[in-house]
Amino acid sequence: MEKRKKIVIIGGGFGGIELAKKLKHQNVDIVILDKHNYHTFQPLLYQVATGGLEADSIAFPIRKIFKGQKNLKFRVTEVKKVIPELNRLETTIGECEYDYLVIATGSTSNFFGQTEIAQNAMPMKSIPEALNLRSLILQNLEAAIIAQDPVKENELLNFVVVGGGPTGVETAGAIAELKKHVLKNDYPELDLNKVNIYLIEGSAELLGAMSVQAQQKSKQFLEELGVTVYTETRVQGYDGQTLSLVDGRKIGSATVIWSAGVKGVVLDGLSTEAVVRGNRLKVNEINLVEGYQNVFAIGDVAAMITPQTPNGHPGVAPAAIQQGKNLAKNIINLIENKPTTAFKYFDKGAMATVGRNRAVVDINKIRFQGIFAWFTWMFVHLMTLVGFRNKLVVFVNWVWSYFSYDRGTRLIIRTFKPYKEYKRIHDPETASSE
Repeated sequence: MEKRKKIVIIGGGFGGIELAKKLKHQNVDIVILDKHNYHTFQPLLYQVATGGLEADSIAFPIRKIFKGQKNLKFRVTEVKKVIPELNRLETTIGECEYDYLVIATGSTSNFFGQTEIAQNAMPMKSIPEALNLRSLILQNLEAAIIAQDPVKENELLNFVVVGGGPTGVETAGAIAELKKHVLKNDYPELDLNKVNIYLIEGSAELLGAMSVQAQQKSKQFLEELGVTVYTETRVQGYDGQTLSLVDGRKIGSATVIWSAGVKGVVLDGLSTEAVVRGNRLKVNEINLVEGYQNVFAIGDVAAMITPQTPNGHPGVAPAAIQQGKNLAKNIINLIENKPTTAFKYFDKGAMATVGRNRAVVDINKIRFQGIFAWFTWMFVHLMTLVGFRNKLVVFVNWVWSYFSYDRGTRLIIRTFKPYKEYKRIHDPETASSE
């Protein structure tokens, strides 16, 4: 009998999981590798960071997702290197061979080479990062109460979000609602007039990928919540205390949240010629990485450059899911020597929430804002969450928050310092000796 083909998927995000699901009844062996044992619902990370949801409610065990799928194995590991000429991977738990490799590693924060900002600003692309941000926000509020120096107090009470995409807009709105509904009860001795929230965007409008109506309305919603919005403004540097802007303005802040850009997570060992703008892997119409015969990439790390998509597809969950579904069919077709099907992206639209009863939605030519858009946003996100329990927990949390004007997970689990965490990740030997 001919040996079953082995498909290795790196990454348990939206694309990797969808691909594995679609291969459930096929005569292949599947291995999923991920450094975490859970799938993260990234669109709601900002709610974990601002105390609106528990981390467990947006994470789901990968093993549980594939319970009963007999042709799949899952391993918690980090891939160190790809050796494509040998069809082999080097991982932290040993070597792994493959017949077909699918890279679904997603994206991470892009600081555009600005080391100082990377050391001091707060990214928010994973659950640990969201929990770190939650701790830092609460730590700074606690420190502000006892601060004797007005300058230091000002830094602790200024919250800056850099990047006016959906994540930045939603995060700024969530912090504004925290100020409006929660801080007055939790911190009665705090002067709320001293709490300032800034949203900084380099282009002329917020939510650049959405309609003009959505852009204008989102800015209006934020300003109604008390957020100071700076557009056509770029960040020059941040030393942990002062954010410097290119135009010379400075903002004292101990909390700078970075959502100004992302880049693909590309593995060592792959040809640099396949890497294009945004640190993404250039793929053809079936997601095959340029220069390889059995290495594919899907989701945020893939750049399918066509006349219709000169910058690739957007880094959103629907694109990754659709690519995963299409690639599952094409891998089987390749194994069976059948024609493949080119990927065609179906754009389901875009949406962002700015806060309670405030959201913007674009679905093709249908555009609406306000409370109905907010309910639409909630419904879509609830339905997309993995696991019935997670859907139920998030729904109950949202209902409770809506009627009580409260957020229930304002916990400092561990003291957090951005620079110390940066050193721990990028220079562990030095960090351990400090």
